[in-house]
Amino acid sequence: MKRVYPLLFTVLLIACAGPKKTASIQAEQPDISTQGKLFASVFMQRAAEYHALCLQAYNVAHQRIDEIVKQSSLKPKAIITDLDETVLDNSTNEVHQDLQGKGFNPVEWNEWTSKAMADTVPGSFSFFKYAASKGIEIFYISNRNENDRTGTLQNLHHFSFPNADDAHLLLRQNTSGKETRRQQVMTKYDVVLLLGDNLSDFSDLFDRKSTEERLLAVQQLSAQFGNRYIILPNPVYGDWENSIYQYKQLTTIQKDSAIRKSLKSF
Repeated sequence: MKRVYPLLFTVLLIACAGPKKTASIQAEQPDISTQGKLFASVFMQRAAEYHALCLQAYNVAHQRIDEIVKQSSLKPKAIITDLDETVLDNSTNEVHQDLQGKGFNPVEWNEWTSKAMADTVPGSFSFFKYAASKGIEIFYISNRNENDRTGTLQNLHHFSFPNADDAHLLLRQNTSGKETRRQQVMTKYDVVLLLGDNLSDFSDLFDRKSTEERLLAVQQLSAQFGNRYIILPNPVYGDWENSIYQYKQLTTIQKDSAIRKSLKSF
């Protein structure tokens, strides 16, 4: 009987140690939806390639303006642009939130916009200043809310962006879709360019569509990119991410699961 006790003791040690090791491994499993955003933010803040991509987009837009001003129009010419990650760079706020393990929060977002601290996306100010010098009006259509208006205008004024006033800043009202606001501008203006980091900044063909539908719509409108549509890179957030979640409110664990299922490997 004496030999049984050491064996029993060893078995109990293994049984107790096993679950702890498994729990430790699970705890160290990376949070893709949060940690991934941090990694993408590093790209936006530190990669010269991101800077170059933004300049490339605005250089194309600049060339298009040079061509467009030579064309006659019955209406005054205008440009419609998104704000966040197209004109204003909010990556510092994104990093601040992600380091705390937080996602988007309307109250904390309003605290950020009220600071009017967002930097500019590379190439944005010089382009819009140039377009305005050619007599083209700039309309900023953003899904920021009305309570973000004061801070947003202060941020734009800080960098002296053209047409930074209430009449040219169309914020979100009842829906995130921008088509109604685009049409509002188009009734009085010849909109010659649209700029954004999200495909829904260009057409309602992309509103709340699946990943597959969005890819198909891009193919259908392929001739417009670099011509009428100028898109800026945004690896951090957007409808490309929301489409993976099927536009549902998910927990962090559910988001990570959806991301993993969407990945291709071999």
